[in-house]
Amino acid sequence: MNIIRKTDETSGNKDAGGHFIFKLLPYWPLFLVLLVVSLAGAWVYLQVTPQLFSAEAKILINERKGAEETSIQDPMSSTLSKKKSVDNEREVIVSSPIINQVVADLSLYASVYQNSFLASRIMYEDAPVKIAALDPKGIKPTKSKIEFTYSHSGILIDHKTYAFDKWHQMPYGTLMFRKNISARPSDQSKFAFTLTSPSKVASKIAGGLKVAEANKLSTILVVSILDENPKRAEDILNGVLLVYNKHAIDQYNLLAANTQNFINSRLMTVEKELLDIENKLQKYKSNNGAIDVGTQGKLYLENVSINDQKIGEINMQLSVLDQVENYVRSRDLTGGIVPSTAGINDPGLTQMVKDIYELQLNAESLRKTTGENNPAMVAYNDQINKIKPQILQNLRNQRNSLSASRNNLSGTTSTYSSALQSMPETERNLVDIQRQQQIKSGIYTFLLQKKEETALSYIANGSDSQIVSQAESSEFPVSPKRKMIYLAAIFGAGILGIAFVTAKDKMRRNVMFQHEIQSLTKLPVIAEISTNSSAKQIVIGSNQRTLIAEQFRSLRTTLHYIGMGKQNKRLMITSAISGEGKSFVASNLAVSLAMTGKRVALLDFDLNNPSLHHKFGVKQRTGISEYLQGKASMEDIFSNSIVNENLSLFLTGKLPVDPAELILNGKVEELFSNLAEEFDYLIIDVPPIGPVSDAYSIAPMCDATLFVIRHAYTPKVFIERIDDNIKLNNLPNPAIVFNAVSQRGYGKNNYGYGYGTGMVYGGSYDQKLIE
Repeated sequence: MNIIRKTDETSGNKDAGGHFIFKLLPYWPLFLVLLVVSLAGAWVYLQVTPQLFSAEAKILINERKGAEETSIQDPMSSTLSKKKSVDNEREVIVSSPIINQVVADLSLYASVYQNSFLASRIMYEDAPVKIAALDPKGIKPTKSKIEFTYSHSGILIDHKTYAFDKWHQMPYGTLMFRKNISARPSDQSKFAFTLTSPSKVASKIAGGLKVAEANKLSTILVVSILDENPKRAEDILNGVLLVYNKHAIDQYNLLAANTQNFINSRLMTVEKELLDIENKLQKYKSNNGAIDVGTQGKLYLENVSINDQKIGEINMQLSVLDQVENYVRSRDLTGGIVPSTAGINDPGLTQMVKDIYELQLNAESLRKTTGENNPAMVAYNDQINKIKPQILQNLRNQRNSLSASRNNLSGTTSTYSSALQSMPETERNLVDIQRQQQIKSGIYTFLLQKKEETALSYIANGSDSQIVSQAESSEFPVSPKRKMIYLAAIFGAGILGIAFVTAKDKMRRNVMFQHEIQSLTKLPVIAEISTNSSAKQIVIGSNQRTLIAEQFRSLRTTLHYIGMGKQNKRLMITSAISGEGKSFVASNLAVSLAMTGKRVALLDFDLNNPSLHHKFGVKQRTGISEYLQGKASMEDIFSNSIVNENLSLFLTGKLPVDPAELILNGKVEELFSNLAEEFDYLIIDVPPIGPVSDAYSIAPMCDATLFVIRHAYTPKVFIERIDDNIKLNNLPNPAIVFNAVSQRGYGKNNYGYGYGTGMVYGGSYDQKLIE
């Protein structure tokens, strides 16, 4: 017994997976059905699930500093430049105005489908018609697909024909159907289309559009999207990049145009003032004959002219500040032309003016599609209200500084004017007129220079971004992954099958597998006997090489491990309940031992329900009951078996009224001792230990015990009690025989054979001991 337990422990890990696999083998039809159903479900899923293709494009972003970070020596940069970074442009690319424009340009709000067996396939470049709406924002989305029939003259919807290239008033809006010349569908082909709100389509595209940096050190953005149609995915990406570049150019041109308009208006005013001064100078010279001035007058004139020019520049700057202040204080910043900050050497003010203008433009654009209480609108208004006080404070500071400078220059000019008073009045007046002329001429020249710079900026304006690669889609769909779906279906079928088998085993009350026996008791399973499919009760003979016969031969060999031999001859065979096959095992084991030339005595001590006489086909006669009562001798109850000459039968005889008390009268030990002198083995068939206590009374007189457990019959609860019964009743050298094991699974032709001839489930023994 110790040897078997040790072998069982050393091989337990290896056999744990083995008994689990053999437990699953009987259910191979279930696993096959689940596998077929799972694969069919995976196939249907792949048919009804739209395939998604990946497309990506790359764009280079030239990062640029804002006006406050650029040199004030560069007029165009200080007037028109705005900050541009990769992070900002990533958000601009997926902004609503750009996506909405792409949806409108590609008519993505209208989708055409072709019906198939399980699902509809979306069509794009192969669609028979292209659908356009006169007012995309005003279309009514369709609740379901609108089926139509294609013909060369138009499309047929609900028995009404709609011609190509004409606007048609329909329940969904004003639509036009254009024939796709690249697609050539057959006449009377059936298709379907749907109309979706452009904003909903744009929201879906924006959600699926991914913009990421190519790497941490580059300014290249990778724009990607997943779509059912690879060509449509490419067109969406190319359209997004095209609209993005156009949007950037439009923004630059708008700023340049506003600056140019402001300079033009100022030029007209200064030009008129300059003409008036020139006319005045001409009249004055004609009337007063003022041709030349003195050297001293020229010197004073130059000094005064320089001061006056500076005063004029200061006045112009103050005028610019006034216009900026009026613009900032106005309620609607987009109603007029944004004032230019030309001549103001404060890049911070220039940037703030442009920032508040751009914020107001974005707010006005958002107001067209959302309400005033939209979080984005509130955010824009908050930013505008924060920038306005900063601009006004800046204006006040600059105005105070310019006013102080002007007062200083005015004082200097007054000094020079006093000196000029000593000059002739005519010459002094001439100097005043010429001074005004020089001031206006300087302002006019300055504005002309700014005009040319702005014009050059307007012409040169272009996108700072460069498309590195146009959109390219993947050759094969990236979702769903067919291999992964089929693999998941296979694993799912296996998991469901295992779960079903495990749940079913958990709900069974009867023992089904050897590993269950080993988990319930410490006793070793020394043999496994297959189901007897024949009508014969004796299944072993000299010419029989069947599976069950070999299993009884294996059991015979295994008796050495429970101590059976020359000194220990008495083997008690019992079970937990009736019907487990203990008499069948006892009969065939006795025949197997007799076939080796050993003299074997088979005793039927089941004095309540004897069955050995049925197994050997003999009638009941005087037997053990009469011997125990003292009515017969050992020679009277002895009979030879016709199965084997070395086997002797001792039947029960007439059933007694009190078998338990009869066994305890002392005659049993006498019978066993006398038989042990004449026989090599005593095989004792006793009643089950569950219903009666006869087995416990006979056990002390035996050398070993075999418990017979029947497959799918013995309740597990009885096996759990075996160890406790052994401790309480001291049964000798107990072991288990697993009987009537069904042949099942792919290995049903040899299932159990390996376990009966060369190994015990969970352990092994020496093959040399067999036969």
